[in-house]
Amino acid sequence: MGNSYAGQLKTTRFEEVLHNSIEASLRSNNLVPRPIFSQLYLEAEQQLSSLEGGGDNDDNDEDDDASGSSSPAHSYPNKPPPEGCCTTDGFCQAGKDLRLAAIAFEQIEVPPGFLLVGAKSPSLPDHILVCAVDKRFLPDDNGRNALLGFSGNCVGCGEKGFRYFTEFSNHINLKLTTQPKKQKHLKYYLIRNAQGCLTKGALISWKGTEVRSRHSSSSICSSTGLTLLDSSVTMVNKMSDPAIQVTSGSPLAGENGFTQVQNGTSYQNMNGSAQLPPKVNPSVQSRPAVLGNVTNSGPPKKRHKGWSPESPSSTEASYPQNNFHNTSSYGKVDTINQLCAPQSTPGNLLSSPLVATGEPVSIPDNLLKTCMITPVIFKGHGNFPYLCGNVNEVIVSPLLYNCYKNSQSMPKTYEQYGPTTIQPISEEMQLLLTVYYLVQLAPDQVPLIEDLEQILMRSWRETHLAEIRQYQQNMTQVFPQFPSLVTAVTASQLPWLAGLAASSCNESVKIIECSYLAEGLSEMFKLLVEGKLTKTNYVVIICTSRHNSIDSCIAITGKYQARILMESMYSPADHLKEINYELTSGKVESLRAFFSSFCPDGDIDVLLDKYHQENHSLISSTPKKTNGESRPAACSSYNIEWHNLRPSQLAVAQKLLSHVCSIADSSTQNLDLGSFEKVDFLICVPPSEVTYQQTLSHVWSSGVLLELGLEKDQLTKQCMEQYIIKLDADAPRKFKLFLQKAVQNPHTLFVLVHEHAHWDLTSSSLYSPYPQTEASFGQVDRLLNCKELRDSANILLLHVTSCPYALQTQNTRISPYNEIHWPSSYSHGMELYHENRKYFGLSQYIESTLSGHSLPLLRHDSSFEAIVLALGKRFPKLHSAVIRTFLLIQHYSSAMMAVCGLSQMKSYTSVETLEIIQNLLNSPKQCASGHGLMVLLRIPCIQLATLAYERLCHVRERLGLQNRFEVILGTANSAIAIGKHFVDQLKVWQKNEEEDWQPQTYLALEGLPCILICSGMEPLGESLPRSLRYCDLRLVQFHTWERAAIEQELGFASCFLDPDGSQDRGLGRDVLDSDPEKLSSTDNEDEEIGMDGSNSEKQSPGKRQRSPSDDSASSFLCSKASVLGSVASSESSYSATVDDNTNPTQQSKVSNSEDCAAEKLKLPSDNNMKKQPVITCEQPDSNSSSHTVKNISSSVSTPSSTSSSCFHIGAGVQISQCAMAKAYKQPPVVFLPKLVYDIITSTDSSGLSKSSSFLPCCEVSWTSSFRPLLSKMMTCTEQSLYYRQWTVPKPSHMDYCNVKEGRMDTFHPRRLLLSGPPQVGKTGAYLQFLSVLSRMLIRLTEVDVYDEEEINISLKSKPELPLHQTQDMWPNVDLVNKMDFDYILHDPKYEDASVICPEFQNFKKEDKPTNKRHEDIYVRRPTTRMRLSKYASYNTYHHCEQCHQYMGYNPRFQMYESTLHAFAFSCSMLGEEIQLHFIIPKSKEHHFVFSQPGGQLESMRLPLISDTSTDSVKSPFFTPTTGRHEHGLFNLYHAMDGSSHLHILVVKEYEMAIYKKYWPNHIMLVLPSIFNSAGVGAAHFLIKELSYHNLELERNRQAELGVPHQDVWPFIVIADDSCVMWNLADVKVTGDLPRDFSWHERNVSLKHILQHMEAMQNIAQYAMLGMRKWASKTKGVDMMDPFSRCHLHDFILLNVDLTRDVQYNQNRFTCDDVDFNLRVNSSGLLICRFNRFSVMKKQIAVGGHRSLHIKPKVLDSSLSVSSAHYICAPDSKHTILAAPAQLLLEKFLQFYSHRFFPLSVNNRSHPVLEVDCYLNLGPQITVCYMNSRPHSVNISCPDVMFSGLLLHLCDSFVVANFLKKFQFLKDATLCVVCQDRNALRQTVVKLELEDEWQFRLRDEFQTANAKEDKPLFILTGRHV
Repeated sequence: MGNSYAGQLKTTRFEEVLHNSIEASLRSNNLVPRPIFSQLYLEAEQQLSSLEGGGDNDDNDEDDDASGSSSPAHSYPNKPPPEGCCTTDGFCQAGKDLRLAAIAFEQIEVPPGFLLVGAKSPSLPDHILVCAVDKRFLPDDNGRNALLGFSGNCVGCGEKGFRYFTEFSNHINLKLTTQPKKQKHLKYYLIRNAQGCLTKGALISWKGTEVRSRHSSSSICSSTGLTLLDSSVTMVNKMSDPAIQVTSGSPLAGENGFTQVQNGTSYQNMNGSAQLPPKVNPSVQSRPAVLGNVTNSGPPKKRHKGWSPESPSSTEASYPQNNFHNTSSYGKVDTINQLCAPQSTPGNLLSSPLVATGEPVSIPDNLLKTCMITPVIFKGHGNFPYLCGNVNEVIVSPLLYNCYKNSQSMPKTYEQYGPTTIQPISEEMQLLLTVYYLVQLAPDQVPLIEDLEQILMRSWRETHLAEIRQYQQNMTQVFPQFPSLVTAVTASQLPWLAGLAASSCNESVKIIECSYLAEGLSEMFKLLVEGKLTKTNYVVIICTSRHNSIDSCIAITGKYQARILMESMYSPADHLKEINYELTSGKVESLRAFFSSFCPDGDIDVLLDKYHQENHSLISSTPKKTNGESRPAACSSYNIEWHNLRPSQLAVAQKLLSHVCSIADSSTQNLDLGSFEKVDFLICVPPSEVTYQQTLSHVWSSGVLLELGLEKDQLTKQCMEQYIIKLDADAPRKFKLFLQKAVQNPHTLFVLVHEHAHWDLTSSSLYSPYPQTEASFGQVDRLLNCKELRDSANILLLHVTSCPYALQTQNTRISPYNEIHWPSSYSHGMELYHENRKYFGLSQYIESTLSGHSLPLLRHDSSFEAIVLALGKRFPKLHSAVIRTFLLIQHYSSAMMAVCGLSQMKSYTSVETLEIIQNLLNSPKQCASGHGLMVLLRIPCIQLATLAYERLCHVRERLGLQNRFEVILGTANSAIAIGKHFVDQLKVWQKNEEEDWQPQTYLALEGLPCILICSGMEPLGESLPRSLRYCDLRLVQFHTWERAAIEQELGFASCFLDPDGSQDRGLGRDVLDSDPEKLSSTDNEDEEIGMDGSNSEKQSPGKRQRSPSDDSASSFLCSKASVLGSVASSESSYSATVDDNTNPTQQSKVSNSEDCAAEKLKLPSDNNMKKQPVITCEQPDSNSSSHTVKNISSSVSTPSSTSSSCFHIGAGVQISQCAMAKAYKQPPVVFLPKLVYDIITSTDSSGLSKSSSFLPCCEVSWTSSFRPLLSKMMTCTEQSLYYRQWTVPKPSHMDYCNVKEGRMDTFHPRRLLLSGPPQVGKTGAYLQFLSVLSRMLIRLTEVDVYDEEEINISLKSKPELPLHQTQDMWPNVDLVNKMDFDYILHDPKYEDASVICPEFQNFKKEDKPTNKRHEDIYVRRPTTRMRLSKYASYNTYHHCEQCHQYMGYNPRFQMYESTLHAFAFSCSMLGEEIQLHFIIPKSKEHHFVFSQPGGQLESMRLPLISDTSTDSVKSPFFTPTTGRHEHGLFNLYHAMDGSSHLHILVVKEYEMAIYKKYWPNHIMLVLPSIFNSAGVGAAHFLIKELSYHNLELERNRQAELGVPHQDVWPFIVIADDSCVMWNLADVKVTGDLPRDFSWHERNVSLKHILQHMEAMQNIAQYAMLGMRKWASKTKGVDMMDPFSRCHLHDFILLNVDLTRDVQYNQNRFTCDDVDFNLRVNSSGLLICRFNRFSVMKKQIAVGGHRSLHIKPKVLDSSLSVSSAHYICAPDSKHTILAAPAQLLLEKFLQFYSHRFFPLSVNNRSHPVLEVDCYLNLGPQITVCYMNSRPHSVNISCPDVMFSGLLLHLCDSFVVANFLKKFQFLKDATLCVVCQDRNALRQTVVKLELEDEWQFRLRDEFQTANAKEDKPLFILTGRHV
């Protein structure tokens, strides 16, 4: 019945095994299957593996509805359910919910003897069904002893007594297609967690499915079993160890003779990476052994085609978890709580380490005194026992527990896909990997939790590589291929495997297996007290007695490791507190006494006093002259370039500006750049006086204050200080003033620059972990994240940092689009920015350690580290920082004493320190001006820094070196203090004549030989001069390993190098070092200690010409000789003093070996031996005595004369060079602690340093251990996205609370981040950004307007006295009637137009030649830049809150709705009905009248003449435009001062959509399609025709309301789309004469001007009103008459009623306004120009008339068509042009009219007569306009002989008698233009032209366009 194995145990089992064996053999070439009968009859303990291990399982997952075997599945007939019952999946037949997710918190009654188990249904792969089953029918832990049959209850409806599983499966609706089996479908035990929630527990270990239950273990392990990290370096394989070797006949061995341990294990190297043992071929898969089952972690082959982790069949049971209780499924765990405070997790995944259980463990008394160690115990898995007794001498840490827990917290990346095959790593594997990590650590290495976390992460990733790739398509690193074998480790195997691993490490790791942790800890303490753990650094305690789980902990018993780990657990405040306590309590006296006696002559101070007394007279007699005074300042290397801008800085400034513009251009309207008039700024810097003064210096030198116009007078320090604040206690007061200033100046854009932005990310609401004496932490959060700043629309916040990582979390306030990263100088080998100097940073330092041709620039001092280790054992109660500081002080003191002649002290310093002091003292001698180098000594603790400063000053003073170099103590809160002697030196070098000048920045110390002791827990942005030569960071310690902290410290050494300091010369070579070609070594012990600086000055030029090969050879011999002597002896001396157990004969052994080694060296020829220079260390002057020289010479000699000779050979090639010149070409040398050095130089396969993979900052935490790895190939943007995804802020981080419910976007819209490497020039970049931002704002508020003087002024006839009074505001219609019309064109845009003759009696007769203008496409006209006023018109780029709605956006930024309306009217001129279309927005419909009903457009509303509204203008605006949808000035909101007005854009049909898109709230008048190729004349024609027709409609409509016809407003405004501002000239009369007045112009609104014009009396009698064009050089005489009767352009007020009979020429493209002006005037209508008003026209380089292009109709790039070819002979072969005929004619006449009118060129006395039409014939020809209509007003021209006649499209008013009134010169030219050739002949006949004009056939022409384009035909003739 499916509930037992009865009846099929033998036969089916045999078939299954046989089938599996055959299939496994077919699938894998490498797998050797076990014998079939062995599988059948072995005991259960031996059945630990599956036959499918080598290939993909054919058992697959239990989710398949196949049976447990591999035999074909048979269809199982389901019994139909009873009628009326529930058949829903997840519910029982009674309709009750059985899903675990639904009833997890319900109380379920479980009868005694029953257990809750989870069943899996194939139809519900994502759910578990809850069942109650009798535990007698369930297996035990070994998968045995389950009774046959079944007994269960339904927990839903409560029905009991199901005796058959088939019956039960039907009741709970499993809906199986195969035979129901309890072994197959009952999967998990269900347990309640600490919160009372029912959760999935361990798997049920069915005997028949044992293979599958172990499958999960394999999936949790690494693909190589215990693979840790991949690397190219591997430890020595220990397979030859007898304790590990297993023969092939052993039951532990595989078929290939290797143990499974070998197959599953790879040994890790010193850097934490690992490889497979060389003896094991990864491709060869051994037979499964006792370590577990061998399975494949990839997808099963059965579902290979469509398999994916997110498929429904890929459920949690696909890779079931192992049998251990503590690896059951669990809920989500808060990641922050994981890393901050241990918590218990649902399902009892890991018990809380804070919960102690079991018997207490007593800690022995006097543990520290007895064992000289404070053990550190890391809690691991399970419960930790109570500790009692001497608990103060033991440290218990939860770090390891947190690491384990994090590595088992599945990330949300995978949880969102539901059940998945990806499972966390098992506890057993975690602990085993930890053991292997500890085993491979060297004795001087310290375990890092970061390393272990990466090992666990890599192991997990390699196990689930295939599955992970389904979720992470962009893998950052491609892992190598691993074997398919996955080893499962059980709790019973764990102690044996751990012991096996530890057996190869020489007792460094000890494994204690116990029944309870308390027992194991007691055993560990017992062994520790008994001294049996002296060689053991780590004790791993494993307890496997707990049911299906393990308890573990790890005790650190190595003295060095325990000390380092204990000190790393101090908080920064506790760290300083402990050091201060040791210094003040006298605990360091023993250490001080030890170092004082650390001298061959007894007390070192006694030796100093003795030396001082012996040399006192010599020192006192030495004149204290500065180097600059003792020798001429002839050094040319001293060049201070602190503030010179580089190309990359300019590029970054432009990128910043681009991002700001992007914010402004976005639709969010978070920044309105157009509303700002100027830029102001405030720079926030950390509370460091040096950084503050440094920033002040940058601001001063940049000139940004003057450029921004913030300070116009003489700049003072007090002026600049208001722009920079230190974030100290006084910062809130200054910041409040800044916010008030921002509120008071809304039109100023304030840029708040946050320098060193990674400093102080502490939340203001939490207590700071730092001591309050260091800084006021939380200040940044309080100030920069305040609500006032966030809501200020005129404040832009710019974070500037070299370590942006902590600002790039999931809660960041900075949008990823607002990040600006410093650009790389190179891309694909191409130099992007032509920099004069190359940047040298951290990556270049790391690369220098990999090159073998020169000494690396990144070094560690191995002898120093060895002595620290020995001293740590001797003084276990002292903090290592104290020990390291005292030792380094001793090294510096001994080195100074050795250089000054006390040769016995040479053995009490290290090679590195001696090199530093030698070069420090010798560098000034290499320079004519005495320039020296700087040594940076970094001591974070201020107390220790002060101690070092006082001691070094004391030693320097006793040695008489106080004038040779300075010792400077740099602290955050104090200014730089140096002696007057050195201040005078700096003033001479820098040519500074200020009396009380003092250096205030480290940059000002350029060239000063000094030791700078820099204190403070972290750097605060201080920059160092280029004379920095050594960065001594040997005292730097990190409390936590953070990327930002490490990069900050190394940032001190970053610099720029001159290009000629090429790297191929060896960046690590030092001209002042002991040897120019030192060999590279791993521990830096091969460096020479001799000094050579002083003698190099005495080398002749000829001796410098040695070949490089000679240098290399000599340096090799020299370095080896010196190393074997001096270094070995110095180390032995230290060891003899420090270590009590040192062999007394060690010194002699060393010296003997040294001599032997020296004798083995082959020396060069004797010639080189004779070149031994004298080595001195003299005072600055040359008056040192021979006694001093002798002592110093002997002091620096090496112990062996041979090595001394070698040294002199190497020294003979030195070149005298200033230290500054060298510093410009070579980066500083950096000395690091060994631990830090190993971390930084340890790189992955991509070359990325291990430090880069650390947590970016202590204030953030990783979201998951399952994150991908960083890669060196990642760009800065990719790294930012990486941290944004995988890091979250801790509660102490200021961004922790930056979460808004329901909103994903928590970015501050006006916050930017600028990141770049240290010392790269970020300050200069953002100061340049402020400058270009200011320029851009000014540019945004400025426009180029045409600024041209009026032309043809000399032709203008002026009346003697003006008719109007100067102060008249409106014209008098009678006076205007008396004024003569000025025919002369004065608008500068018509400079190339034909002059129109005025009255001939006033026209000047002299004919001046006029130069013909060439056929230019565009000639730039004079412009001037003007600041936009508040009454300007704008284009579409203008955004402000006031005109936001006017522009057509509602608060949700959606387009306004608009409707399309047709409007038709008849036009007599065109002889047909015209249909126009209006696009009218809903908001503008009130301006129109619509029919009711129907909604048809009837008319546009017009006001009455009598209306007197002060808030609106009466005249509707019409603006014809083309090609300027973006740049046209259609935003009249500000120009109209916000008043109501009607504005209509007149556009062509094909441009309708684009104009509507950009101007959604504007009314559009769309011209008919026939006008798509027409010019501006057509637009003007239709505007006027439409307006008159609308006037008639409105008169009729309002007549029904009783309004007289004449009262309807008849005026419209026709304005160009480039009118930007309007001006008013205020005139003040100063005397009685008309010339006695003064005037000045001011900008006014267009509303003011129009209301002024519209208010004039008798306005209806004027046909046109206008204003002059603005020019800067307008003269007072032009203002004398306030009104003129002349041509109007650009902006006119047109009376459509009076001009109803005067039309614009709809065919015209150019000069249509001139033509219309002449028509109106000749019709006797009044035209008046207001001279007090002027319009400014903006220069717009696109659209308008420039959009008219004349091209060949058949596009041929080889053809170039000039204006001369626009006219051709009819029926001739010519280039057909795609252009309107009228345009071709106008352009031809403009440039080539002299061909038609040769007599008219430069002949003003004989103009060309133009009838009814003004055509531009070019500036060389003068024309006379005549109107042929009756009663027209024409000029009087008696006796004028015309040189030509132009008849253009004559109408019926032109008759023969009219033409006979005029006289023409002989041979004058006639030009007749008609629509066709027939019209030409008719015109000639009608006008009787043949009577006076002679025509020839060849004188007929046409425009050069196609017939379908209707060309114009031209006939020319000659007067006879």
